[in-house]
Amino acid sequence: MKKYKCSVCGYVYDPAQGDPDNGVAAGTAFEDLPDSWVCPICGATKDMFEPEE
Repeated sequence: MKKYKCSVCGYVYDPAQGDPDNGVAAGTAFEDLPDSWVCPICGATKDMFEPEE
């Protein structure tokens, strides 16, 4: 699964780790995150994330 990087603060969402502090289980693909999910560091919305090479 692809990692996605926040274009605002540089946080990288890693599907292998998920975002357990915000109720996202490990193994959750970025595409499967709820639309209400935001960057846990800066609060940017999903559309501010870009696939990491």
